[in-house]
Amino acid sequence: MIAAEQKARVTYDNILRMVDDPDVRDPIIFLRQREIIHFQRFGEGLEITKERMNRKNLYAINPAFDKQ
Repeated sequence: MIAAEQKARVTYDNILRMVDDPDVRDPIIFLRQREIIHFQRFGEGLEITKERMNRKNLYAINPAFDKQ
């Protein structure tokens, strides 16, 4: 999902380089900003998911497995 957001952002950047018309640029700028926010939110969601998975990982927090 994150890769799709990045690909869309690159596409919008390419369109913005080629277009001067404000009626075209303004919606593309909005869409580009939205993709940036989506990328950030997906990243935050991924981090939250990883943290929660680590909490449930008994091997990571069970001292009995750390004994030599």
